[in-house]
Amino acid sequence: MSAPAGDGRTLVVRRPLVRPGGGEAPRLLRVVRGWLVRRAFALGLVLVVLCMVQVWLRLQVTQVGYDLSVARQLQLRLEQERRQLEVEIATLRDLGRLDDLARRLGLTEPRKGQVVTLR
Repeated sequence: MSAPAGDGRTLVVRRPLVRPGGGEAPRLLRVVRGWLVRRAFALGLVLVVLCMVQVWLRLQVTQVGYDLSVARQLQLRLEQERRQLEVEIATLRDLGRLDDLARRLGLTEPRKGQVVTLR
């Protein structure tokens, strides 16, 4: 495209044949891709951890539910036992029963002068 030297024509380049900083663009692209891959991996890792925490929390809620059920059954059983014991105490404290038991053992009412009041 250039003419012989004596012709007076010169070669004009309208755009450079080599990009300025031609080695920088692919390197920058690799760096950005690496950065995006690391970010995507980190985001995926965070999501996996969050899912595992969610599953663990669900298992804990289920276990606490079972524990509460067992505790409620124990509470009901203890309340029933307490009611039975209160009935038994009331039966044992019954004055008529105590009087019959005292007569069978040969006990009698105290006579005058046998009861001493302490102060």
